[in-house]
Amino acid sequence: MVNEESGVTDDHGAFGVALRRLRVAASLTLEGLAEASGVSVRGIGDLERGRRAAPQRRTVAALAHGLGLGEDDRERLLAAARAGRGTRYCLAGVRTAPGGVVDFVGRTRELASLTEHAERAAARRGTEGYAGQVAVAISGPPGTGKTTLALQAARELSDHFPDGHLVVDLRGTDADPPGPAELMLTVLKALHVADRDLAKSGLPGHPGLYRQLLTERRCLLVLDNARDEGQVRPLLPSAGAGMVMVTSRRMLTGLESVYRLPLGELTPAEAEVFLTGLIGPERSAADPVSLAEVASLCGHLPLALRVAGNWLAIRTGWSVRKLADSLSQEDRRLDLLSAGETGVPAAFDLSYRQLTPTAAQMFRRLALVAGPDAGVACAAQLTGQELFDTEDTLEELVEAGLLGSSGERYRLHDLLRLFARTRLVADESAEAADRAAAALDDWLLDTTIVAGRWFEPDHGALPVGWRGAVDLSSADLASQWLKIEGANWLAALRRAAEAGEHATVVEVAEALHWFSDQWISWVHWPEIFRTAAECANALGDSLLEATQLNYYAWALLVCEGRFHDSIARADQALAAARRARDPLQEAWAYQYRAWAFRKLGNHAMSGKDVVRAAELFEAAGDVHGSLQCMQNHALSVMAQGRPQEALTSYRRTQAFLEKAAERIEPHVADITRLELHCNMGLAYAELQQWDESLTHMRTAVRICCDTGNTSLESRRLIDLGTVLLDAGRPSEAVAVYSRVLSLGPDADPRTVSEARERLDELRGP
Repeated sequence: MVNEESGVTDDHGAFGVALRRLRVAASLTLEGLAEASGVSVRGIGDLERGRRAAPQRRTVAALAHGLGLGEDDRERLLAAARAGRGTRYCLAGVRTAPGGVVDFVGRTRELASLTEHAERAAARRGTEGYAGQVAVAISGPPGTGKTTLALQAARELSDHFPDGHLVVDLRGTDADPPGPAELMLTVLKALHVADRDLAKSGLPGHPGLYRQLLTERRCLLVLDNARDEGQVRPLLPSAGAGMVMVTSRRMLTGLESVYRLPLGELTPAEAEVFLTGLIGPERSAADPVSLAEVASLCGHLPLALRVAGNWLAIRTGWSVRKLADSLSQEDRRLDLLSAGETGVPAAFDLSYRQLTPTAAQMFRRLALVAGPDAGVACAAQLTGQELFDTEDTLEELVEAGLLGSSGERYRLHDLLRLFARTRLVADESAEAADRAAAALDDWLLDTTIVAGRWFEPDHGALPVGWRGAVDLSSADLASQWLKIEGANWLAALRRAAEAGEHATVVEVAEALHWFSDQWISWVHWPEIFRTAAECANALGDSLLEATQLNYYAWALLVCEGRFHDSIARADQALAAARRARDPLQEAWAYQYRAWAFRKLGNHAMSGKDVVRAAELFEAAGDVHGSLQCMQNHALSVMAQGRPQEALTSYRRTQAFLEKAAERIEPHVADITRLELHCNMGLAYAELQQWDESLTHMRTAVRICCDTGNTSLESRRLIDLGTVLLDAGRPSEAVAVYSRVLSLGPDADPRTVSEARERLDELRGP
């Protein structure tokens, strides 16, 4: 039976009444019972008022223990819970709206979308020729608050559906959920169809009666917790001005003619507001930094936030900082976010248990991926599947709400990653997990070497007979792969170094040396070349050590601007090169030292090192080194305030570049050419010859754009903006700085920050 006033079934209410009676008899306040049982104050209050379904056995047992119940009272409370559990949600009758959610936060965009759909449904009244009512499928991972959103929307949209609301739990995560016929009968009874009419129509007539009633009435039907399309499809009304909201962990891609509303985690700000509502504004305001950290460690997932907030609400002696510190320990986080059958691990487990064995294995092993996401080829190494089969398996996980996808990349939510790790330990042997991890690392490093060598003068195109799982048939594709899988192959490189695979580490770093010029804004080059230098030293190979130390000196100089540290590494490289009797690495050590000294304003030392490097490069016939020395000399002249002389030197370098073009690696020629144009532009700017300056500056930017070197493009745009400001053309400078902000993640972060600051200055308060 339905309580028309509150929308709560009598059985459901019986548990709350029994609980309150027992609590009062025990002379306990809500807070006292919460402290004794471990169940939150809010949770107990909602149970007593009938706002939430009767709890599972474990929660009832905790309440019984907190109440100090004897065996008879304990059994009566359990019986009331079982009775109330039959229909998890009340079936609100005609003109009765659901109660809504007291602590609902955020979801502004989603509620606006549902309001638009409700208005669209209302507009259909009296019209003909359309198929089906307006239906919206709300899908998302476990714990994202799909049901909460649906109930809140139902409350807010009550005026659009004057003939009532029905909320039906489809129990899609149960081992044996009800079928469409049983659910249809439940709805018919909620609509007060008499038993005699149900018997008269018979089971075959129920679908027609169901469709007729929902077509005639302007109702909102919430089909909550759907298992799959087969369970839902027969329940979608064929006509009428009503609306259906379906919630499911699955995406239900097989449903036709439905609007889709994917649900993810809350925004950081919404998550903090949610936590504040649970623990109170005073505790939140006392430590906002720790509050934000708790929200982040919960992955901004509503269910995790609720459990964490309840922890603090019950344990008034805990500070927010203490909870943040506890959650920061990955091996404890899921335990802290567990609340019996309603906590985060339990919610995840319900979906995990419904996976096919192949998808379950993939889900577990995705915990071995170190980066934030992975491509299909990367995931395939974990299970040994063919690529097409791997993609099908990943899409099964996406459909199940356990994996996110963006384009061709797949990502586990942080908490799902931790859960996958626990399942990997529990469901697979350590040997099997180690083999999968090793296969992934081997593939990542092998592919990194092949992709990186596209940019080496002595390699270039793919080796004959190479058959990889990814398309590396061009330098552009190789660059894309190296960038998008950067976090994953870097983690594999670190593990190789830890395992003492010194030769592999050096080989990978060597293969990436030329590519690093293409991605100078990536912050990990100093680490990569430092690690490789240490491995070369462990191998006892002075030449390899000198080479990697020189790369390390370059990375410190160019990527981080640590000039003194760069000189120190170049000194080490010089010593190693002399031990190896290799004049070419000696030359590069002098070159990097000269560069760093110039940056520090020590032009005397810089000049000496440039001369020595140039002599060694010329003797070795190394045109790349000679070109670098000429450029370095011109920059030194410019730094000493002699722009006209610097221009002469730049032109001499430009002539050398054109003459030796066939012997110079194309990407080195491109970088040198764009740097020459930029530097000539800056020299002309010093002479206030603005037209000539801007012509060279824009040429430099164009070369960056044409070659796809976004890091350098962002740097050169900053230089162009500076010249435009000096030339008295601020509006053009604004356009240039705005362009920096539009370059995306491959832009140098420092230039992005600088562009933003300059725009703020130019636009004023």
